[in-house]
Amino acid sequence: MVEIRQARYFVAVAEELHFGRAARRLQMSQPPLSQAIKQLEQQLGCELLHRTQRSVALSPAGTVFLDHCRALIRHAEEAETAARQAATGRGGRLSLGAVASAFSWPLPLVLERFHEAMPDVEIRTQEIDTHEAAAGLLDHSLDWAIVRQTAPVRGTTATSLFADRFVAALPLHHPAAHATGPLDLADLADSPWVWLHRHISPDYHDAMAAMCRAAGFSPLPAHWARSVTSQIAMVECGLGVTIVPAAASASRPAVRFRPLCHATATIELTAMTRSTPGALAERVTAIAAQLTTAQAPPSHN
Repeated sequence: MVEIRQARYFVAVAEELHFGRAARRLQMSQPPLSQAIKQLEQQLGCELLHRTQRSVALSPAGTVFLDHCRALIRHAEEAETAARQAATGRGGRLSLGAVASAFSWPLPLVLERFHEAMPDVEIRTQEIDTHEAAAGLLDHSLDWAIVRQTAPVRGTTATSLFADRFVAALPLHHPAAHATGPLDLADLADSPWVWLHRHISPDYHDAMAAMCRAAGFSPLPAHWARSVTSQIAMVECGLGVTIVPAAASASRPAVRFRPLCHATATIELTAMTRSTPGALAERVTAIAAQLTTAQAPPSHN
């Protein structure tokens, strides 16, 4: 296999077509350079240069080899630059995962600000469930995740971004959809409910259940969703009622979002990284924390 050092030696000789000038360019003496080129030709099993006492010229094989040596050197330099940029957070790739509702808020703002600060970073995104975040971080398929709260997981670090209150999501035909003021959650006890499987997001599920118990009832789920976004979509289809984080209540024509009276339970939006995050993960966490502190999520309708 050709080494970068050998490629640099050959490019210098091929461009100068003079061993003395090439040696001076490489800041070395001529004999070791001549010997290195001979060894390279022996290694490849072909003549790269036609030599006479008065001239040096490229052979057909040398002409082809020169292009590849230049490419090899260029790729090596690009690799060095990319590694340095990634180490300092100025380049590289960031693989992130987020729960579906975060793609409405705050992820668009976070990605916009991150791209402004780090235009050379390649971003790869995927939708994930909360329970998938830790596994993705630990197997390095993810560098950063934004989820709806989660219990501590060894090897990861969680940063709270925003404590969100719940609101009711009602289809327009529901009797409580067009009333004004905060809604008593108990008024929805007999309604068909759109519910979320616990394994998708245990903290989110448990907060929903705790709110209903505090209101004096246990809901009977009629429909099951896998994300906050699909919960709202099912309500929009008129299938039932549910409660969702206020940040997820962007305007939907066929859904009425109403604040809840006596609602004290909250669900946190959380950024997760490995316990030893890279510079890029640290940077996007800082941006997310700053943005969620400075700007509130969209209000419900």
